Amino acid sequence: MSDTSDTSDFDSETESERIGLEHGAGGEATRKLVAETLASGFGDPEDAIVGLTGMDDGAVIPVGEENLVLTTDSHVIDPPFFPGGDIGRLAVSGTVNDLAVMGATDVRALTSAMVIEANYPVAKLERIADSMAATCEEANAAVVTGDTKVMGNGEIDGIVINTAGVGVAPHVTPDSAVEPNDVILLTDSIGEHGISLLAEREGIEFGSDLASDVKPLNDLLARALEVGGKNIKTMKDATRMGLAGALNEIAEKSGVGIEIREERVPVTSDVKGAGEMLGLDPFQIANEGVAVLAVAPKSAENVLDELREHPKGENAAAIGKGIDDHHGRVVLDTGIGSRYLREPASEPAPRIC
Repeated sequence: MSDTSDTSDFDSETESERIGLEHGAGGEATRKLVAETLASGFGDPEDAIVGLTGMDDGAVIPVGEENLVLTTDSHVIDPPFFPGGDIGRLAVSGTVNDLAVMGATDVRALTSAMVIEANYPVAKLERIADSMAATCEEANAAVVTGDTKVMGNGEIDGIVINTAGVGVAPHVTPDSAVEPNDVILLTDSIGEHGISLLAEREGIEFGSDLASDVKPLNDLLARALEVGGKNIKTMKDATRMGLAGALNEIAEKSGVGIEIREERVPVTSDVKGAGEMLGLDPFQIANEGVAVLAVAPKSAENVLDELREHPKGENAAAIGKGIDDHHGRVVLDTGIGSRYLREPASEPAPRIC
């Protein structure tokens, strides 16, 4: 029997073999860590439509005649209360949106697990719980089971919340389904969550109403699916690594290029100004209420019109298309030239979700 208490194998570790903040940022470093270390011993179920190796927003497993979608997400945001939301609203919205962009806009159940630091104010915990309940009502969802743990002072920073969810997808919309000429739609303006959160964290006043966009999108995306059906190929929420990260991941998994017209991407003047002051690119900053859709050309206009008729999609725009060139990459047309739109090597603002 091997001695599991023997730590000699760990003594020779180099700094390059240790976990850094970039491994939790949701980009290439995260995907490499998951593929080579965390998931290397797991295989996908034989009947999985989307499994762990797909590294999508959720897994899709057929159960009878239905496609069951399962996802989970942990939330470590700092600060836990911010303009436009809090960690409770984020925890529910994040998991609801991960289900919705896989096609499961009908959320059947959520779970919630909290790890709380000792001496955490009960009033703050009540505020978080109330926010979660209100967001569940907005998303027509319910937390049906959960877990609570408490750690000592200094052993955790305030509170961490994990949520998981299950839903049913009549039509699955994975990252890997985009084809040349598919139209790329964006449901809202970008950068508001990350930039407003960083400003709050650093105590910077911009003299504007800049606030997080955090919200559940399942009602909006359900409307889009009603109109577009199977002509909606892919949906993805542009969270960590922002729009740049979402588009690059879609292009890589689909094996196509994506061409984006910069002038068509909605960015508010407040976000542009704050981004310039903070040295942040709105394309690379996290959103928590924005989704990307790839739609067959024949349905794109109808889907866009439907998005714009919904209060959560008033700023929706057609921003580009899939192309049979620059495979696996995103080309940004700036109006005076073109360049590759790359995802950041690490998260520009850590603990943003």
